[in-house]
Amino acid sequence: MTANTTLPYTGIRVVEFTHMVMGPTCGLVLADLGAEVIKVEPPSGDNTRRLLGSGAGFYPLFNRNKKSLVLDLQTPEGREAVHQLIATADVVSENFKAGTMRKLGLDYESLRARHPRLIYVSHKGFLPGPYDHRTALDEVVQMMGGLAYMTGRPGDPLRAGSSVNDIMGGLFGAIGVMAALAERERTGLGQQVQSALFENNVFLVAQHMMQYAVTGKPAAPMPARISAWGIYDVFQVQGGEQIFLAVVSDTQWAIFCRAFGLVDLQADTRLASNNGRVRERDWLIPQLRERLRHHSRAELAEVFEREGLPFAPITAPHELLDDPHLQATGGLAPITLPDGERAGQSAATALLPLSLGGERLGVRCDPPRLGQDSAALLADLGYDAATAERLSAVHEGKSH
Repeated sequence: MTANTTLPYTGIRVVEFTHMVMGPTCGLVLADLGAEVIKVEPPSGDNTRRLLGSGAGFYPLFNRNKKSLVLDLQTPEGREAVHQLIATADVVSENFKAGTMRKLGLDYESLRARHPRLIYVSHKGFLPGPYDHRTALDEVVQMMGGLAYMTGRPGDPLRAGSSVNDIMGGLFGAIGVMAALAERERTGLGQQVQSALFENNVFLVAQHMMQYAVTGKPAAPMPARISAWGIYDVFQVQGGEQIFLAVVSDTQWAIFCRAFGLVDLQADTRLASNNGRVRERDWLIPQLRERLRHHSRAELAEVFEREGLPFAPITAPHELLDDPHLQATGGLAPITLPDGERAGQSAATALLPLSLGGERLGVRCDPPRLGQDSAALLADLGYDAATAERLSAVHEGKSH
């Protein structure tokens, strides 16, 4: 959005004690919507800054539009400073394991008496109950919550190809904060909000739970399911390329047959309805694979797009950096990387998948370098420069 646009949560201050994905996603949503989000980090920094492999993108993606304050919460002075900061805040967000915040005197019960307007959001593995003592990860709850079962082939559970529960758990945490802020407008009081990986995962597979309730038959894993649509598949075509093609209505079937000259198939009464095509899939799909394999992916995409039929090239995530739609619509924005071998270099980041008033929510601040806002924030709390420097001394950790 333009620099002079007032965002919805301008004036809301969030203090977050978060790492990895779930908690930072909640803060990201609130920050993109205008909140001042202050990330409190230990002197060695959030360990997420140093992750390799599949975790290398976590910190720069989920921590834009935030500030970084370094404080050692293991010291009385550090805890006192953070209590002063919380006194200025509307929201506290945390996603550390059970008991961590209580040991620091920063749990909701310890803070609510002093700060009755405070909204406190916790992101955990499980909501309170028999499982809440367990250590949860996205993959753990995907396995126990039916998502890996539904994603993989029968007997071969497979996690989804993204941190879906972490990300959505953070989104639900942010939704809870928004609801609590609205409630505070009416009552003047804050409250505790809780979001959890397991319950989020259950919501993701609830459609399959309801399918069982309606039909009395367990849902089959997605690769083995009986599709609701006659043509709804990935096809390998010329040059070994792949493309997903779908024909999901009788009108689309007529268009598809005309576009590719499939006169015999269109005349086959067994294929006249979608349900008929579903019943004949065992021989229909191999026929279509043979007839389409000599076309190039670009040719098929051109025909499907021209005729208004659903299609999708099989795309790797890094290829989206050059996606013409994302580039044309402002779905990507530049940031400066804060850490690692490429620190200081520019990269493109994906924005929230929404617009307000026709404008995307952009990057106001790069993902912060460790402690880059410590001096200013502590000065605002009344600390002199020497004390602030001592309280916020950085001791960057080694790579793991």
